[in-house]
Formats: sequence, structure tokens, C-alpha cells
Amino acid sequence: MATISLSKSEKAYIQSSLKASSSLRADGRRPHDYRGIALETGVAPLANGSARLNIGKTNHEQSGGTEVLAATKLEVEDIENGDGVEGGRIVCSVSCSPSAYPHVSYAALDDLQYDYTTLVQDILAHPSLHPPNLSILRGKKSWLLALDLVVLSDSGNIYDALFMAARAALWDTKVPRTRSVEYRANGSRPAGGNDMDVDQEKQSALDTRQVKTATDFELEDYWDEGEPLGGRDKWPVCITLNLFPPLYYLDAALQEEAATPLRLLLMFSFKSQAPASLQGMRLMGTDDIDLSLVSGLIKEGEKHAGELFVAINAKLKEEDIRRTEKARRRFAAVR
Repeated sequence: MATISLSKSEKAYIQSSLKASSSLRADGRRPHDYRGIALETGVAPLANGSARLNIGKTNHEQSGGTEVLAATKLEVEDIENGDGVEGGRIVCSVSCSPSAYPHVSYAALDDLQYDYTTLVQDILAHPSLHPPNLSILRGKKSWLLALDLVVLSDSGNIYDALFMAARAALWDTKVPRTRSVEYRANGSRPAGGNDMDVDQEKQSALDTRQVKTATDFELEDYWDEGEPLGGRDKWPVCITLNLFPPLYYLDAALQEEAATPLRLLLMFSFKSQAPASLQGMRLMGTDDIDLSLVSGLIKEGEKHAGELFVAINAKLKEEDIRRTEKARRRFAAVR
């Protein structure tokens, strides 16, 4: 969905520049270059994991670029009551600040949020990516992982930004360490009987004397606030190929998006000791594409996704070290 409109002459000018033998872009980038990416984790102290990502903000600007805030929250669900599922579950939600889309009506903004939420939920909640440590007590308790993303500003390439921010927040997520506890009731009654007559056929619904054991859990006290979310290496990244078939370019600005007739979204997961896995794809736009080109574009997308994956991982590991040292010092100070 184009959030700005261009005249025919503006579209023709941008398209001719991008299709030229030596492509020209307004900011001087080459076709496969990204704008600068700023990433920070741990930005929401009360969340189990959080991240803020910005694409395109320059050093001399206090605002600008495409900016997304992501945070995760873990809640306990009761499996026996039907609220939760065995092994836990993931629920994703994307909301957009009205200031990010000032020219979009509220009804259209709701549709946009729904579209973003559906795409992120379908990809990240897929069983192949499910974390193994969202279970608390088998058959009784599990974690609900709620991932909330907020689009603060959109200067183009929002889909890549959403998945990068989601990956960073999930990477940063710590699952509290728990241990099961069991309470046992004394099953024997005192000898000598009771002096009172009790109607055995009528028992209160709140009578817990018939329960022999009750199982629950408690949180362990540990300096690092929990263990990382299982399988965090395999959370996918998204690459958007902006198409003038067979040509394409990456990281489109808003004006470039409005002048581009087709976009191919590719979501790749890179699991350790395994080839890249295509988790999903979506073709967006009004033009047609020759299906014989799609396989080649997927291979190109995999190459660029791998490069983005390596770069994001390096930054996340740097943030990990910084957050770990900070948490260790804070824990030592209060003991």
C-alpha cells in the first residue's frame, strides 16, 4: 500500500533513474544498498524483551527514517481451564502511530494494522519456529508470549523493519526460570472420630480437604532474569525485492515505493548447520510477473537475506554483551 501519491512525471523520473544502466537514487545509494540501520535492545524495562530499530535516520537528524518499537511480554496461562495450550503459544500484534501515516484515514489505518499483524503472526507463530521453553508444568501451565510492534514512523521498507525489530525483541527475550512445587495434604483423619454430625452428601464447592496434592511453580532468583528464548537463532528476516522485472532494488524510500509497481517479500530463516529455509513469501502490486523469474529472484533474496542476517546477528551479540554486564552489575549492587 503506497502511503503517498506521486504525479505521473515524478513516477516516470524515479523509474527511469532506477532502470538506468548505472542506477541513480536520490540519496546516492546503489540498487542493493541499505540505508543506515540503528538497533538497540532492552529499551522497555518492564518487558521480557524489547528493541528499537530505525532505518534511514541520519546523524544530524533528531527524527526521521523508518522506526519500529518491539516488545515481548510473557503471561502464565492455565492449560486445564482451556486458556493455554501445551508447549505455550505466540501472539503477535502490530499497531501504527497515526503520525506515521498522516495522510491515511483511520479506517485505512485499521486495515493496514490488520495486514501487518496477519503477516507477522502467520510467519512467527509457525510451528517450525516454536520455542521449546514456553512450557512451565506439563498439562497444567504454559507461557503466552505476546509480541507487540509499534510503527512510530514509516519512511519506506516497513516490512523489513518489522521483522528485524521482531527478531531483535525475541532475541532479547528472557524466559523466567521456574521450578515446580508440590503441596501434599495429610490424607489420614485423627483417631477418635468427630463430635459433630456432618452431612456427607453435601459438600461445599470450596472444600479443598479432598485434594491430596496440588502442584504449582515458583520463580528462581537468579541474576540474569531468566534464560534466552529457545531457538532464537532461527527467527526469520525479511527481504523486500522492489521489482522492475527482471531488475530489482532493496530498501526503497517512500517515493521509490510509490513509483514501484511490484514488491516481492521473502522471509528466510537460517538455522544452524542447515540450509536457509523460506518461511513465507508475498507478491504485492498491480503488475504481472513472469513466473519463470520467481525462482531466480528467490535465490537472489536468499543471498541478501543471509547478508542481513549476519549483520543483525553481530549487532545483537554486541547488545547481548552490553545487557549481560549491565544486569550482572545491577544484581551485584542489590545483594
